[in-house]
Amino acid sequence: MAKTQLGVRVDPEVKKLAQARAKDRGLDLGDYIARLVREDADGLRQRGLDAARRFLDEHQQLFDEAEDADRNAPGAHAA
Repeated sequence: MAKTQLGVRVDPEVKKLAQARAKDRGLDLGDYIARLVREDADGLRQRGLDAARRFLDEHQQLFDEAEDADRNAPGAHAA
């Protein structure tokens, strides 16, 4: 598939983060950005965020209880 060059301006921090995330996924930066755009256009990202929100809505109390138990454990202290 033929590719075209795209020039964008981002903060150095965003560039560094994008490069690291691309590397983590075994992609070059261009392929990583293309994947993000496709996922966004397909709604995949939003469906994932919606699923995560439903999970937290359903199970947040368990996480809160576990945090409280850790905080109140004998010998526990803030770092």
